[in-house]
Amino acid sequence: MNQLIISAAVEGQSPLLPNPWEMGVVFAGFAVLMFIVVKYVVPMFEKTFAERAEAIEGGIAKAEKAQAEASAALEEYKQQLTDARAEANRIREEARAEGAQILADLKEKAAAESARITAQAHAAIQSERQAAVVSLRSEVGTLATTLAGRIVGESLEDDQRSARVVDRFLADLENQNAGAAK
Repeated sequence: MNQLIISAAVEGQSPLLPNPWEMGVVFAGFAVLMFIVVKYVVPMFEKTFAERAEAIEGGIAKAEKAQAEASAALEEYKQQLTDARAEANRIREEARAEGAQILADLKEKAAAESARITAQAHAAIQSERQAAVVSLRSEVGTLATTLAGRIVGESLEDDQRSARVVDRFLADLENQNAGAAK
């Protein structure tokens, strides 16, 4: 480099000023390079930029459309959920009403069955009571006749007479019981 400065100083040129031929060659190379860049490279960058801008704008439009569809679907699902909840509440209320009706029916049937069983039991008790009364009358009559025969000392085997004595005795007992109950 020192030699270049020395040779430039020897030729009469200033070492600080560039050579005009070098400046021309550099300027011409720069102009060719600028022409290539402007003619071929910049359009490719512009094309790529436009494609990217279009893709981004298309993506934004698609995203907005998808967002609108998603919002509509969300509203539809919310409406369906509300309808389903209302339907579930209606079904639940119907089930409660049916359950209450079934329970009332079962209570009614149970009450009817209870009344029927009670009536049958009362009828059975009444029938057994009548049978017991008849049986007791017969036994009491037989015992009374036997006892009276022993007391009197003669046999009271006559059925008609013994039946009258027993009937009169039982009637007196019933009258005494009725008078005591009042």
